[in-house]
Amino acid sequence: MDIPFLGRWRERHTMPSGIAVSGAGGDHDPAAVAELLGECELLRVRASHHGVELDNSAASLTALDQLVPSWRDDPDVMSWLGNDAGLYLGTVIVRTVPGAAWQVWPNGHPVVSLSSGRRLDTVALGHTWAETGSPELSQVHAEASED
Repeated sequence: MDIPFLGRWRERHTMPSGIAVSGAGGDHDPAAVAELLGECELLRVRASHHGVELDNSAASLTALDQLVPSWRDDPDVMSWLGNDAGLYLGTVIVRTVPGAAWQVWPNGHPVVSLSSGRRLDTVALGHTWAETGSPELSQVHAEASED
C-alpha cells in the first residue's frame, strides 16, 4: 500500500545512518576493534536464513550481492542492515587485503584505511548497497584489493 505522507514521515523520523565506536578519543586495540566491528549479527542471521555463510571471504560478499533485497520494504531493518553490510565489507577487506586496517576517526566513525592511504567509509557504502544494490560489495572489495 502506497501512502504518500507516510513515506515523507518516515524520512523525517528514521534513525540516523551510521555507527560510532565508543571511547573514540583514545587509542584502540586493533584486534578488539576488528572483533567488535565484525560481529554484524543482523546481517549474519539474515544471510543464514538464505543459505549464505558469512565466512569473512570475498566469495561471501559475492553471495550477499545475489540476495533478493526483501529488507527494502522495512526502513528500520534497511538502516540496521546497511550498518552491518558496511561493517562486514570492512571486516572482509581488513582480513583479506594486505595493509588494510580499521581506523576510528575522532568522532568514533570507523573507516578502512588502505596501504595506499585511501580511506573507505564502508558503513556509508553498506547503506548505499542496502538501499540501491550499488555499488556491489564484491566490487568494492575488488577495487580495494587493487589499491
